[in-house]
Amino acid sequence: MAGSCLPILGAVLLAPVLPRIQDHFADVPGSAALVPVMLTVPALSLALLAPFAGMIVDRLGRKRLLVAATVLYALFGTAPLWLDSLHAILVSRVLVGIAEAAIMTACTTLIGDYYDGELRDRYLALQAMCASVSATVFFVLGGALGAADWRAPFWLYAVGLALAPVMARVLPAPLPPERGADTTARAPRRAFPVRRMAGTCLLTVFGAVVFYTVPVEMAYLLDDLGTDSTGTIGAVTAGASAATVLGSVLFTRLAPHRRHRLPALFALCAAGFLLMGLADSLPLLVAGAVVNCVGTGLLLPSLVTRAMSLLEFADRGRGMGLWTAAFFLGEFLCPLVLLAGEEPAGSLASAVALLGVVTAALAAALFAVTRRPALAGPPEGVRR
Repeated sequence: MAGSCLPILGAVLLAPVLPRIQDHFADVPGSAALVPVMLTVPALSLALLAPFAGMIVDRLGRKRLLVAATVLYALFGTAPLWLDSLHAILVSRVLVGIAEAAIMTACTTLIGDYYDGELRDRYLALQAMCASVSATVFFVLGGALGAADWRAPFWLYAVGLALAPVMARVLPAPLPPERGADTTARAPRRAFPVRRMAGTCLLTVFGAVVFYTVPVEMAYLLDDLGTDSTGTIGAVTAGASAATVLGSVLFTRLAPHRRHRLPALFALCAAGFLLMGLADSLPLLVAGAVVNCVGTGLLLPSLVTRAMSLLEFADRGRGMGLWTAAFFLGEFLCPLVLLAGEEPAGSLASAVALLGVVTAALAAALFAVTRRPALAGPPEGVRR
């Protein structure tokens, strides 16, 4: 769980200090574009490289890669403490994204290795809960440390040096199922489920856009309503994170056959977007955000458990690398999608409402597909 929070740290830690970094590098040509990229480029490199990390996970082993990547994460993450070049800092941020790709892929794969069935679903939901809570915590810590100096938040990356030896000592090496004591015959290996993983990954890209819309755009939506108090923005953001955690808790409380009803989950997220887009007051905007975030808290563990159910031990790293790449690609695309929709829609709120309409249309399409007799029923992992 701690390892799964490290990529979230990279995504939100610098957000509060970007204006101060912008002021420091004001004389650097192109800094107006390069400084914001410092925040997003780890997610982009993570999305591009997670599939390759998945291949390495399957070949070299999950635990070994996780420990090594956590050490590199700390080294690359703290590098801006000593770098004076904006371009060199950007390179270090790319390297952080590479380490994050290995960490996130290995952590999710290990959850699939260690647990099965109901317990696996609970741990994957807990992973989503930890990510949501840590995002709020890291945002607050980044702002508090950044008040002293814009470089200070980078010290938090050193936590990797404390985590790596604990991981090496505590985490057991996973064993493939055929080596377990309960198995006497080796089952024939399935081919990698390319088509089903492709469909799940496409849904995950869109699901990640839905997941990150509230955290990324809420401050701008509040500002458009005339609310620019940092305290109010912080409180609303924290409330949205709490709603996401609530959704993840509800996921573990649902019966297994109800957890993977993606049409209903996307429909719930769409309802929240429509409320937000039509909101003309703060209470209605907050209500829409809460509805949406409860939906995303249910949606994220549903997508990852669905992907996990398609994979065997031998190709689980590759499969989860693809899923991780899809999720962080959606994170990177989220602000771009809203920006592209803002001009034709007329405002950010209208763009959010338009995203709600698209999400509702996807929910309807998924409902129509799942009603077909050949595709009815829960995914394979749920039947087990």
